[in-house]
Amino acid sequence: MTERELLQELLDEGVELTLAELCRACSVHAETVLAMVEEGLLEPRGTAPAEWRFPGPAVRRVQVALRLQRDLGLNLPGAALALDLLEELEILRRRLQALGGE
Repeated sequence: MTERELLQELLDEGVELTLAELCRACSVHAETVLAMVEEGLLEPRGTAPAEWRFPGPAVRRVQVALRLQRDLGLNLPGAALALDLLEELEILRRRLQALGGE
C-alpha cells in the first residue's frame, strides 16, 4: 500500500484512531493533541484520553492546524478558527456546485 493510499484510508470517516495512533499518524506528541482537544479543534469520542477515539478526518485537521501555525504563525485558537472557516467555505462550495454553479 502506498503512502497516499494509506492516508486516504486514514481520512475515511469510518476509521477511528486512538490518541497514540493519531499522534503517530501526524508525528506529534500527545500534549499537542490534548491542547487541540482543549481548544475545540478536535472532538474525540470517549471521556478520558485513554478511551478517546478520533474519526479519520482528524488526521487532516491536525495536519492543517500544524501547517497554519508553522506557515502563518497562527496560535492554536487562530488555527482552530481558520480551520472552521475553511470547512465552512468547502461546504458552501459543495452546495454551490450541487446547484449548478461554478
